[in-house]
Amino acid sequence: MLLSSLESVPGHEILRQFDVVYGSTVRSKHVGRDLMAGLKNIVGGELTGYTELLEESRQEATQRMIDKARALGANAIVGIRFSTSNIAQGASELFVYGTAVVVQPVTPKLPDPFGA
Repeated sequence: MLLSSLESVPGHEILRQFDVVYGSTVRSKHVGRDLMAGLKNIVGGELTGYTELLEESRQEATQRMIDKARALGANAIVGIRFSTSNIAQGASELFVYGTAVVVQPVTPKLPDPFGA
């Protein structure tokens, strides 16, 4: 599955457009990660537990979007965007969406070697 944040896939032409496809996941904080994040806030630095949680969420939401696009018969998703929101205290949603399409590579026309 080709993924693009652009409105097209470079080097490809869109043959068919389906519908908007999306994927989402809602995750809550882990008590252990929360305690470590609190300590990190005191000394500063990256909150690696949250970074890992966000990466896992992105992967899961993206895979769900891809599965929906495949079910429609698409081979690419264009215009991909990510969004996050708080659902409840300690729980957040990661949402990803784009347009499912069928693309094919554009084959460049080679010059006629005989000049015809």
